[in-house]
Formats: sequence, structure tokens, C-alpha cells
Amino acid sequence: MGMGDRMVVWWMVCGIVMWAWSGVEAQGYWETVVDNAGISTMHAAVTHYGNVVLLDRTNIGPSQLALGAGVCRDNPADRALTHDCTAHSALFTPGSNAIRPLMVQTDTWCSSGQFDANGMLMQTGGDADGVSKIRHFTPCGGGGCDWVELDGGLQEGRWYASNQILPDGTQIVVGGRGSGTVEYVPANGRGTYDLPLLYKTNDAQMDNLYPFVHLLPNNQLYIFANRDSCLYDWETNTVVRDYPTIPGEPRNYPSGGSSVMLPLSAAADYGNAEILVCGGAAFGAYMNPGGQPASQTCGRLAPLAADPGWAMETMPTRRVMGDMILLPTREVLIINGAAGGAQGWGNAENPVKTPVLYKPYNAAGARFQTLAGSPIPRVYHSTANLLPDGRVLVAGSNTHQFYTLAGYLPTELRIETFSPPYLGAGRPNFAAAPGGLKYGAAFTATVKAAGAKNIELNLASAPFVTHSFAQGQRLLQLETGAPVAAGGGAFTVASKAPTTAAVAPAGYYMLFPVADGSVGNAAWVKVG
Repeated sequence: MGMGDRMVVWWMVCGIVMWAWSGVEAQGYWETVVDNAGISTMHAAVTHYGNVVLLDRTNIGPSQLALGAGVCRDNPADRALTHDCTAHSALFTPGSNAIRPLMVQTDTWCSSGQFDANGMLMQTGGDADGVSKIRHFTPCGGGGCDWVELDGGLQEGRWYASNQILPDGTQIVVGGRGSGTVEYVPANGRGTYDLPLLYKTNDAQMDNLYPFVHLLPNNQLYIFANRDSCLYDWETNTVVRDYPTIPGEPRNYPSGGSSVMLPLSAAADYGNAEILVCGGAAFGAYMNPGGQPASQTCGRLAPLAADPGWAMETMPTRRVMGDMILLPTREVLIINGAAGGAQGWGNAENPVKTPVLYKPYNAAGARFQTLAGSPIPRVYHSTANLLPDGRVLVAGSNTHQFYTLAGYLPTELRIETFSPPYLGAGRPNFAAAPGGLKYGAAFTATVKAAGAKNIELNLASAPFVTHSFAQGQRLLQLETGAPVAAGGGAFTVASKAPTTAAVAPAGYYMLFPVADGSVGNAAWVKVG
């Protein structure tokens, strides 16, 4: 082979490598940021300090994360280890990737939670000694914050329930194993109230657990369980209407589908609420494990429409126990899960390692894009949370009753981040951003985004993620005027805060600058 031929071959190889690398970037990329967190994350939530609360159950025996010199947890009610010097909760700090152990006393297995208006994480229920517990975690940037277990508890035991913060600042806690009621925390004199939907949907394998609860912009709740749903007035504790049954399989735990309310937009006066439900498991996959194929469908419903009905779509792959994350670009990331089986010990089959991007504003049939896959399976008891730098934090996966670090689908202690395609070169960033937003009030932000034609300011909540559902998740596209050049590649953007607490309940949110589809680091803002 002559020199000319070798040069042609060399350029061909370079071209192939460059094409392959570009393809990976276009599909996002993964990074393992912690090789051993010491605990397997069952629940996760991002605080307004940017660090992440990780939680597992307590009655599993020792974890691999020590509580610290001379610190132990003594709990005579623990089923596995009454004197335990290891942690079952931790605080993870992105960037430094540091892990700090936290002390949680009662069992948080399959519990629920949400941040309140002041950024405190309120955590409710669990199993055994934790079933009626209320716990608080007040975030901090240093090493002083830890879990506090309250003396008062829930009015009814809640295991596999869902929480949603309300416009009045309280949280509704919906359902749970053996429960057909809702209650409020703090109760403020309110009791427990029957929710007919939960009795109607309680089939032989209890497919109504971890119900999907979304606060609609009309101040009412959309609640979905199994395959049915209703509109619920939390102020009068009455069902306003029932919706058609979604076609296909059961969608809630243990059948493990997921749901989001698609982003609300100021351009539609925040009245454009649509619910998306994706995945699930064949009925009986939990009672008779055998790797039955998971659901491959998504359903989309406009709950405030005059005559709402389900519009069905087909995902690129079957998926059960996946997570759905609203991204700053107003798209939905469907990540984690398996192609068969159901949630529960050892029930996962054929892990799905490739996330899918759902583009809600594309035409039907052109909404799904398959992204880069991870080498690590993430099935039962895994989590996915949006970080303020735009990455998605992925942790957990334990399909065993106890920590099992060998064999098929071992307990996963590694933490990864997934960087979506919008985190490429030339990202925008804030030169100036507000620290707080008052309902309906105008504000301005300065965004550095050289050459940008379109700049969005999108507001994302920080949900409590567990069991394939991000409790309290919402994203708003704020009103913005045309960017005004401010020199040095920066633009001033005039905007307006959300209009009401039904659109955005009071609390801390991540405000993301998005320039021509590229996403910058968020600024934390307090709304209310």
C-alpha cells in the first residue's frame, strides 16, 4: 500500500471515529461519579443547596457507610440489627462527589416525601416502626444538618403512599398499602378522607400503590391509580369527575409505570395541563413472576379539556420501573427500568440501559429518541433526579431484600450522572438572576449566550423521587420578552413570575437559562 493509499485509509478511520464520537455526544454521555456510596438509594431529593439527600430502608442490616466514630443507631424495633453503626441515609454533594452519612432512626422503606415552602424535606411513613412517622430534614450547605423525627405522626399508617404540596403550603398524602384514604400534613384540624378511586383500583396484586398525584393549575388534583384516574378537589375532599380507563396494563406499583404532568407554559396562561403515563407491567407479573413483557405504551390526557380521552403512543422499548424526568428543554427523559417483570424482589427481567427522550411538541409518531446507554442496570429501587447543572443523577437499584453484592442484578452502590445532549459547548449562563419571585411580578435576568436567537427561562421543581414516580415534579416555561443585547455576548431578558400558588406552590425552584436548546446552570430561586 502506497503512502497515498495509507493517507486515504487514515482519513477514513478518522472520519469514522469523529462520526462515532459526534453520535455519542448527540445521544448524551454517562459518568460514574461515586464508585461506592455505601448505601443503595431507594429515595432521592435535591435540596436548594444543590446537594442531594439519599435514603434507603433501615431494616436491612449494616450498610457499607459508617455513621462515624462512636455514632450508632440503637433501635429495639429494628428487624435486622438493633445496634447499628452504619448509615441508611446520606448527603451527596455534586462536584466534589462527597458522601456524608446521615442518621435516620425509623424505617423509611417505601415511604414518601416532598419539600415544603421553606425548602425543608418532609418525609412520611414507611414500614414497621416507621409506618406512621413524620421526619424533617432542613438542608444546609455544611455538615450540621441531619434528620429529625417528630413526636407526632400520621393519622393513618402510610406505606407506598404519594405526597403533593398544595397551594396552602400543606401536603396531601394519598393512599398506601391497606389504605383507601388521603390525609394532610400538617393536618390543621383535618382528618382522613375516603378516596373512592383507591378502593375501585385495589386489584389482587394491589396495583394502586404510589398513586400518581399532580397539582393542576386550576387548584385541583389529578390522581391516577392502576388504570383509572379522577379529578379531586382537596379543599372540599370530593371527587369532581372520573376519567376514562387508560388502555393496556396496570401502571402503578407493583406494575411500575411512571407519570409526569407535561410543562406548563405562560404562553397558554399555564392552562395547558397534560398528563403523560408511560410503561407498566402485565397484570399478574407481580403475583406470578416469570419475566412477562412490560408495557410499551404511553398515554397522554388533557384532564381539563371538555371531553378528555387517552391518546396512545408506542415507546421504542418496553419498560417497567422506569423514571420520568422533566428536562429544562421541556422534554421528558424516560430512564432506568427493565423490559420485563414487575417491581419487587427478584422480579426484574432484561434491564433497559438506554434512556429515551420524549419530545412532547413534535408530531405524534416523531416524539421518541433513543439516547446513549449506561453499562449499569438500574431496576427496582433506583432513582433519577435533575441536578441544577442540567445533568441527571442516577443512583440505587436493589432487587433483593437485603444487600446482595454478587450474582444477577446485584445491589448497586455506584452513582452515575447522565449528561443529556443539551449540555454541549457554548452553554448559556446567568450574569444576573433573581433570588426570589413574587407571584405575577415582573423581573429581569441577564444571560450570557453569544449569538443566541431565542432564550427561555424555565422553572423546575425539586421532587422527591422513589419507585418510578417523582413526587411534586413540575416545570414551567415562564413568560419572556425578546432578548435585548447587553454587550459582551450577554442579553437582558424580561420575564414574569408564575401567577398563582396553584401554578407553582411556594418553595425553591431551579431557574434554568435555555438558549437555542442549550441549557446552562440553574439559579435557585424562592417562589412565593
